[in-house]
Order: sequence, then structure tokens, then C-alpha cells
Amino acid sequence: MTDSRRNLLTALALLAFAGNSLLCRFALAHTRLDAPTFTAVRLAAGAAVLGVLARARRTQPPGRGSWASALALFGYAAGFSFAYEQLDAGTGALLLFGAVQATMIGRGLVAGERLHEVQWLGLLLALGGLVALVRPGLTAPPAVGAVLMVGAGVSWGVYSLRGRGAGDPLRVTAGNFLRATPLALALGVAMHAHASWDGEGVLYALTSGALTSGVGYAVWYAVLPGLPATRAATLQLAVPVLAAFGGTALLGELPSARLVASSAAILGGVALALASKRAA
Repeated sequence: MTDSRRNLLTALALLAFAGNSLLCRFALAHTRLDAPTFTAVRLAAGAAVLGVLARARRTQPPGRGSWASALALFGYAAGFSFAYEQLDAGTGALLLFGAVQATMIGRGLVAGERLHEVQWLGLLLALGGLVALVRPGLTAPPAVGAVLMVGAGVSWGVYSLRGRGAGDPLRVTAGNFLRATPLALALGVAMHAHASWDGEGVLYALTSGALTSGVGYAVWYAVLPGLPATRAATLQLAVPVLAAFGGTALLGELPSARLVASSAAILGGVALALASKRAA
């Protein structure tokens, strides 16, 4: 794969990840669709598209997924949807990807990885930005929504860690989406008394599952082998910025000064820690 093609596909994958936040936020804030239904439709559509893409490959590398990984995927998808009933697109994406990176870096610390001074500085800067974002105040995000999105990020971090060495990423992801779908359906049944939907909301959920999740993950996994791990992790920090710009342009969400300052601290701190890790 040429560098120009890889760069283009990488940009498309990052736009797809940001698109998930925009589609979910718009569906839950501007249509009648409820969070459990969005989660179920998204996972089912993603499973269908990823399954087709996996079967279309000429070779069949190993990888089927697992119920433990599917549970982590479901935790991410459900928390993501419920959180976006309350959070703006940019704030939600910032909390999500900050929690993902914190989970993966934290796992390294638990496993005995040692950080030097610059990396600790980056982590403390990111933690300070997170505290500043969620501390009480007029412009603080709703506490329940923030907790749900952080939980979604932790779940996605766990899911990503479990995926290392689990087999072909596309087939594994397809299998996990398929396993997570009945979990989402069960959640919908349990909360059927509060269910509501309309055609527009379902269309956004289908687009999120099929396009920005299914195709987006397939594109990301196609370019991932050609990206150093630290660069791939750092590139994902662009997603909250893209989501914030999209929320302003498409949803009329105006970022607060607190969000801008916290974003700079969180993303800058994590990027500093990752870049220092690569240099070390």
C-alpha cells in the first residue's frame, strides 16, 4: 500500500470514528429513537456488514471472537449510546478516547511497564484536564453522562487489549459484533416500556452500524499494520477534535472555554506520554 493511499484511508477511518459520535448524538437528541434501540440496531448492522466483508476475503485467516470480548464491546456500545442522551458530540468523544488511552496505558503500568518523567508529566496533564472538565460548574457536562462515557471508554480499552493476538482483526470484530447483538436485544427487551423510535432515528443507527462502524473498522484494520502502534494511538486523538468541529457545524453545538482548555490538556498530555514512550 502506498503512503498516499494509506494516509487517505487513515483519514477516512478517523472521520468514520468521529461520525459515530455525531450520528449517535443526533439520533438521540433530535429523533424519537431511544438508546437501547440505537445500540441494538448499530450492533446488528455492524455485524452484518463486517460478516459480509470477512467472508468476501479470498483467504480465511483464523479468528472468531469470544463472549468475553463481546461483553466488553456491548458495554462500550451501550454506555456510548446512553451517554449521548446527555453529552455533546465533542465532549463525549473527548471523554471516550481519553478513557480508552488511559485504560491501555494503565494496563501497561499494572503489567510492570515503567514510565520516565516526561511520560508521567503527560499523564498528570491529561488527568488534570479530565478533572477540570468534569468538576462541578455551569459548563460541566452532566455527571451521569460523563460517567457512562468514561465507562464506555474503559470497556473499549479492555476490548482493544483483549483483541491483541486474538486472530484476524476483521473476523474477530465481526464475531464479537455478532455475539454482542443478542446482548443489546436483551437490553432492549428489558427496557421495552421506555422504547421509542422513528424511521429517521433508525436510519442514523443503521448508518452508524453499517458505515461508520462496520466499514470504518474494516478500513482502520486495513491500514493499521502499516502504522507504528504509538502513531496509531496518537492519530486517534484527532477524533474528539473532528467530533467537536462536526458538532459545531452540523448540530449547532458551541464548545465552551472549559471544553477547549480541557481538550488541550487531555489530548496534549496523552500525546506527550505516547510520543515519549515511542522515543524511549
